[in-house]
Amino acid sequence: MDMQQAVRTLLAGLGEDPDREGLDKTPERVEKALKFLTSGYGQDPKALINEALFSVSYDEMVVVKDIDVFSLCEHHLLPFYGKAHVAYIPNGKVVGLSKLPRLVDMFARRLQVQERLTVQIAETIQEAIKPRGVGVVIEAVHFCMMMRGVQKQNSVAVTSCMRGGFRDRQPTREEFLQLIKDRSRVGR
Repeated sequence: MDMQQAVRTLLAGLGEDPDREGLDKTPERVEKALKFLTSGYGQDPKALINEALFSVSYDEMVVVKDIDVFSLCEHHLLPFYGKAHVAYIPNGKVVGLSKLPRLVDMFARRLQVQERLTVQIAETIQEAIKPRGVGVVIEAVHFCMMMRGVQKQNSVAVTSCMRGGFRDRQPTREEFLQLIKDRSRVGR
């Protein structure tokens, strides 16, 4: 079925007139928006990461925190948004810092659940650079909880995925969690 026709059918099912002013161009706008918001399906995570792998002797934690996340819940097609925090401990290789937010965006631009999103980011980094450990934490608010269902506007869902040293070594995990807890901002 044509996406624009499906949106017209949905609007009519809601009791609206899809041809009225204000809605007549909605099917086209919704199609364009949904294609953008799900553009991550057309991207390859390995290609994204492998373009920016560098050999280094650095062996301390690398953290990129407060990465904006915007996604659509696969259960209700409603948005969820928040912050992602990504860390790893290199094992001879690092990835360009800008690739981590791009990786977050790529997986977020798919129909998602926050739990899977968290794991996909961590597993992709683990597979690509084989670090000594990876940690990913996502904090997000979900419109499906805010606007319908339980209707709790101040609830924040927190998910984490820890691999290697972040899972096996409590001090490493604690260091990561402390670093992302510190909300000081550079350049803001």
